[in-house]
Amino acid sequence: MKKIRITLIAVAAVLLLAIIVWIAWANKALTLNPYIISGKRLPKAFDGFRIVQISDLHNAEFGKNNEKLLAMIEKAKPNIIVITGDMIDSRRTNVEKALDFAKQAVKIAPCYYVTGNHEYRIPEDYKKLKEGLLSLGIPILENDRAEIEYNGEKITLIGVQDPNFGTDIHSCLNDLKSEYDGYTVLLSHRPELFGTYVDNDMDLVFTGHAHGGQFRLPLIGGLYAPHQGIFPEYDDGLYTHGNTNMIVSRGLGNSAFPFRFNNRPDLVLVEFQA
Repeated sequence: MKKIRITLIAVAAVLLLAIIVWIAWANKALTLNPYIISGKRLPKAFDGFRIVQISDLHNAEFGKNNEKLLAMIEKAKPNIIVITGDMIDSRRTNVEKALDFAKQAVKIAPCYYVTGNHEYRIPEDYKKLKEGLLSLGIPILENDRAEIEYNGEKITLIGVQDPNFGTDIHSCLNDLKSEYDGYTVLLSHRPELFGTYVDNDMDLVFTGHAHGGQFRLPLIGGLYAPHQGIFPEYDDGLYTHGNTNMIVSRGLGNSAFPFRFNNRPDLVLVEFQA
């Protein structure tokens, strides 16, 4: 009986160690999630245009100086890179680390940035981050818009601040959007506002914030996401309603909870198909 007990304890210890090792590996094992996106308003000239999305980095590192992350971005050959908030973490803020990453990323492709809720929490650090990004030539779309030109045609890029900054997303989009814009890409940290994006007829929306539900369960999906609660509706992947496609990145880093389960860090790649 004693031998059986010792054997069971040994097996349990080995299984526990294996789970710990697997979790540690999975939390640093980057995955690239590709999507093909089309739309009736998308100009034919943008066929093959590629966008990489970085979301919820939270000061995480993948390899020394993020060399693994940067290598994956470069291999994806993006035309632009969009950063959808929480680049820094309010609990363990490192502005210099974030700027070092941005400095290398902008060498790969033009970058565009919008805030998340963590930037709101640390205004002085966000001010330094903002100044640093602007000095690198990275536009910060704080309820603003930009035009992306490719092969002689244009699409519109709109970026909104996180609602914690006091942004009324619906009114903001109503003010920024024009009926002459044609195809419109929105950068916004929050996926739970999908209905607002649909109401404002956004064509493609990049979001994050949900961290994939943190713990992902087979056949069920994410367990919990901020501002959505238990079993969130928008936690990962592509959601479509009418003309609007919304991509929810599972993000790259962690915040309040120090690890993910069954939820590898997520780099998003979109390729347009006109």
